[in-house]
Amino acid sequence: MNLIRLEPRYFNGSYVGRLQRDLDRLFGSAAAPADESAATSDWLPPVDIKEEPSGFVIHADVPGVDPKDIEVTLEQGVLTIRGQRKTETREENDGLRRVERVSGQFFRRFSLPDTAAQDGVEARYANGVLEVRIPKQPQAEPRRIKVAAA
Repeated sequence: MNLIRLEPRYFNGSYVGRLQRDLDRLFGSAAAPADESAATSDWLPPVDIKEEPSGFVIHADVPGVDPKDIEVTLEQGVLTIRGQRKTETREENDGLRRVERVSGQFFRRFSLPDTAAQDGVEARYANGVLEVRIPKQPQAEPRRIKVAAA
């Protein structure tokens, strides 16, 4: 007998997970996700955020997503990553026994700190990973102000 781990988010795509989030939001459950992007997405790509001396780096795992289907925007200190993993057409006789790869739209938003520069943001996609680099603003050097006598 084989034991199979059944996770609701994989059951029939992401419908059970979406239903749970909708019910949590409807009844105001404390378990509801704080990220509003979870309510508008079919799936959420996992991300790593790292601060370096020169700026911030975000790595988002988006395997199977065409780079043409990814949009990165920055507006009023909020970085938005959105895109779509297209659904593959499958036939019943493909021999699939388990499908865990979720398709559909994804949407993530990140509030950037005041030290992040709005200009010079770069995004690259390689091997299923989206890398977004956000430079830091140069820090203002403290200066001495001469006090004039009246």
